[in-house]
Amino acid sequence: MLLKKKFEQETVGDVHVAKGTLTFQGVRLTVHCFSIDGVLIDTGAQSLAREFTQFFNQLQIDQVVITHFHEDHTGCAACLQNKRQLPIYMNELMIDYCRKQADYPIYRKFFWGKRPPFEAKPIGKTFSSHHATWDVIHTPGHAVDHLAFLNRETGQLFTGDLYCLEKTKVVLREESVPTLIESLRKVLTYDFNEMFCAHAGYIKDGRTALQRKLNYLQELQGKIIDLYEQGAQQKQIQSILFPKKYPITYLSFGEWSSSHIVRSVIEEYRIKKVSEQ
Repeated sequence: MLLKKKFEQETVGDVHVAKGTLTFQGVRLTVHCFSIDGVLIDTGAQSLAREFTQFFNQLQIDQVVITHFHEDHTGCAACLQNKRQLPIYMNELMIDYCRKQADYPIYRKFFWGKRPPFEAKPIGKTFSSHHATWDVIHTPGHAVDHLAFLNRETGQLFTGDLYCLEKTKVVLREESVPTLIESLRKVLTYDFNEMFCAHAGYIKDGRTALQRKLNYLQELQGKIIDLYEQGAQQKQIQSILFPKKYPITYLSFGEWSSSHIVRSVIEEYRIKKVSEQ
């Protein structure tokens, strides 16, 4: 099979971790989901449904919470709902979208599969598990409905796609770097240390990692604005700051690209300039 699959499980303290990896022509994509205290955080991808289901079947799960609507996080939600009648909670912004058959580009269906429709309930500002109260933190930037979850009792932060990696080089077309910067600032006001990222996995010193990412994005934002003020165009700025070409950009027909980083910063800069006049 052209698409290579790998699935791993581990336990970090009281957190059960599942990791699915898909590889095709130099593009390697990884997604995690986590279970703690009866809560399942994200559901993995439909293309790895058999593997994730085996993981779920080992666990006592009372409820499912979703960090955001993307198919690698919601792919097995319908299965969990239909077979185990589990309640699913997410940001209400994308509940209607998830009730319908998902519509996204074919390369994403190739990697992650076709996400079946499912019914979710709006999540509040907090929720409770067996032994903990959790903060629900709205962290848009990667997705409009993106959430992070903080276990107040343990200080563990589950960040979905807020982190992923420290030095971001490509983003989705709809992502906003300035919005992501604000979300990172918001999360860093909370009291946490350990971090569980949907793509990077477990990071012991999560606070330091998120601070480094924030510093990187702020510095990158400054460079983009400086070059733009000097008269450089978007493509010129992209070639200066991101000279390397990434396979995912070609495979996704540009849906993932460093150009979206530059564009989102310039668009926000223009809006601020107009508002100041």
